[in-house]
Amino acid sequence: MATDRESVGVLDPFRRLLSLERDVLVLSAAMFAFSLGFQMTSRFLPEYMVALGASGFVVGLFGTVGNIISAVYPYPGGAVSDRIGSRYALTVFGLLSTVGFGFWLVAPGIGTVSVGGVTLAPWLWIFVGLFLAQAWKSFGLGASFAVVKQATDPSKLAAGFASTETFRRTAFLVGPVMAAVLIGLHPDFTVSFQYVLAVAVVFGVVGTVVQHLLYDASSDTIGDSFEGVDQIASDLREMPEELRPLLVGDTLVRFANGMVYVFFVLVITQIFQVGLETTVALGGASYAVDLSPEAFFGYLLGVEMLVALLVMAPAAKVAERVGLKPVVALGFAVYAVFPLVLIFGPEYAAPYLSPAAVMIVVFAFSGLRFAGLPSHKALIVGPAEQGAGGRVTGTYYLLRNTIVIPSAALGGYLWDFVSPELAFTVAAVIGLVGTGYFLVFGEEFEAYA
Repeated sequence: MATDRESVGVLDPFRRLLSLERDVLVLSAAMFAFSLGFQMTSRFLPEYMVALGASGFVVGLFGTVGNIISAVYPYPGGAVSDRIGSRYALTVFGLLSTVGFGFWLVAPGIGTVSVGGVTLAPWLWIFVGLFLAQAWKSFGLGASFAVVKQATDPSKLAAGFASTETFRRTAFLVGPVMAAVLIGLHPDFTVSFQYVLAVAVVFGVVGTVVQHLLYDASSDTIGDSFEGVDQIASDLREMPEELRPLLVGDTLVRFANGMVYVFFVLVITQIFQVGLETTVALGGASYAVDLSPEAFFGYLLGVEMLVALLVMAPAAKVAERVGLKPVVALGFAVYAVFPLVLIFGPEYAAPYLSPAAVMIVVFAFSGLRFAGLPSHKALIVGPAEQGAGGRVTGTYYLLRNTIVIPSAALGGYLWDFVSPELAFTVAAVIGLVGTGYFLVFGEEFEAYA
């Protein structure tokens, strides 16, 4: 009981992580490196594509291709791991991701190319890079869930996921802020973003080398051989009944988010064109700060993730008292209403706050959606039988991510051919329906009931 009354510090998840065995720490370090590289780059890619001549609809298609990769990669990734071993699989996927960052880097230099009478625009290379860059990110999803489940008491699952998620999300904080600093080094966004991509390549190389040289997979027993489509069908049939309402609500919320996620940067840089001009006083000296909208967006992502890091561990502790369902529902609700807050909030807040201050508040609010993330993961893997956590997780995400695939293309169509406001409004409505469905039909994991 004394443990339940302990205060929850922001550093507690890191202390838990540092108490783990060496191989887990090595994989966590690699995860941090690749997450840093991906987060430095991925959120700015829509602006990069527009600078290379892509339309809003093409940006939406880019998001949909990313959804396809997220849905498809985990299963063959597991098959490759079973065939060649975790160490070499991680190395291969790390190299592929690094090469993907490289494709993004050289895209402007390739320029427009004609092949067999077909003109290939520079932004097409961003699609090629995506198939490679997302390799490491989408690998090993089920295994990571299973490891946490096997090593954690059922009533502490949310806290266990908070430890690993907080560490990973720290890269989500550092990456965009580093990108913002680098983007500020050159007035031409295409050039300055190439600085960001070059650094991402370096992180990819470092992450690949570290995991290959230091990770010892000799005692790795996670994952049986993949048995094909029949196994997928069997896993779908055997999914715990308690997960179905969560899956329906989560899928609707993620579909809604997928409709608009890739356009967040364009809202800042093209619709509102919000930068930051101010003066900062430090040590008796004054410094002028002049951030372009692209650089300011990086700092906004930093604000979002700082709030996320501050709330995840306390929210996981709250879940031990009130249950997982209310905390998960809170995260869903923030996901659902954020598109409305982002697209309409600045207009209503204009009489009270500067445009930059409004956006800071808006993205701080967005960070609250991560409060429900550890509890959400615990609710997914909690009902699974011991030893089946990876399969249950892989099945859940395969089904959810497959349904979400067309979301970004739909959002891109509405953005390009109707209006951004309608795209964001439709997304919010779908998200609210998903949140309401989960509130009505969602079930609690009995260890938290």
